[in-house]
Order: sequence, then structure tokens, then C-alpha cells
Amino acid sequence: MSRFATTRFAPRRSAPKVKEGKVQRKNRWAPTRRGPLVRREQPGRGHKHYICKSDVLKFIDLLPQWEELSVGLNEIILAEAREFTQGWYRPGKVAICAWEKELLHEQYGCDFLDHEAVYRRLGIPFDHRESIKYPNSDAYYVHYDNQSLRAYLLLHIFLHELGHHHDLITTKHQDDCARGESYAEDYAIKYETLIFDRYCEAFDYHREPIAH
Repeated sequence: MSRFATTRFAPRRSAPKVKEGKVQRKNRWAPTRRGPLVRREQPGRGHKHYICKSDVLKFIDLLPQWEELSVGLNEIILAEAREFTQGWYRPGKVAICAWEKELLHEQYGCDFLDHEAVYRRLGIPFDHRESIKYPNSDAYYVHYDNQSLRAYLLLHIFLHELGHHHDLITTKHQDDCARGESYAEDYAIKYETLIFDRYCEAFDYHREPIAH
């Protein structure tokens, strides 16, 4: 069982039972939650969750210094889909959003270019052609499957949002993510590189990187 499971055993006494006039031994341990709760919301119409609670728990087992990073983190949420949002952070909460059921993902311009290096590292194929949604405009199409989308959400989106949390807890007053998006993105890339081989082994993920 993962040491980061949402239910842990801690000393919490329950009332002793009486059987045939004799006081029985107390239950010395009863379950109580420790560490961030992993919570799943309904994904929303036309969307689904491509990762589950057990994926999250397995993934955080791979992260170094999790005990320090998780300080002040109360919830990890598999959240309802939000338009133009793949994940989000609020103080004490990190969320990975549900994804469209359609795995062929259309992107445009900077939205694609900002993540092209991630797709290449994870071996996620893509192509560049006329947009299906907007004729006479160009678009990039990212060809996910279940495994590659899970890798993208855990190794990039989740780590990016954890980067915002790390930003918050390591600033002087701990009341603002002062270093912003660039800090969270650099954090995600750093830790993706650090744990990538262990991720591939734990999740049986084997894709060849895509060369430039």
C-alpha cells in the first residue's frame, strides 16, 4: 500500500466493549486520513478522466522529497473539465482537469509551440494541417492515446501545478505564487527529467522521443 494513500492508521481510541460482564480490550487503532486527499469530481458532459486516484498515488510515490512538497497541500482533485484549462492551482489544492473524450486534440500557434518539446520528449505524435474547426486556418493535431495522455497529464500538467504550490511554500511570506508561470513550467521540466525513467517503469510507458 502506498505510504501516501488517502487513508492511514493513527491512534484514535474507541469505546471498550463489555462482553459477559468483562470489559474487552479497546481497539487501539482506527483509520484516519493523513496527507492530501485525492478527490474525483464528475468529468462533465463529453469529457472523461484519463487518470484515476491510484495513478496519482503511484505517481507521487516517484517524487523525491514528497513529504516536504506536500506541506500545506490538502487536496489533489481530478476536477471537472473547464474550457481552455488542463489543470489549476489554488492554495492548498492542485487539480488535473477531465479531458475531451476525443483524443485527437486540435491546437493553434503558441498553444502548440509552448508544448511541442513536451510532446517530442514523451513520443506523442502530431501533425500540422488545415483546421477542421476553422477552414482556411492552420492547426496542429496532437494524436494522444490513453497511455500518452496519462503521461502528459501526470508528467507535465500535474508537475506544473505542483510547481505553483512549491513556489508558494518557498516564498518568504507564503501568500503568493510570486514567480509565476515560468517557475512552474521550469519546475515541471526539471522533475519530469528527474523521474522519467522511474515513471516509464512504474507505468509501463515506452515511447521513442520524436526528433526535431
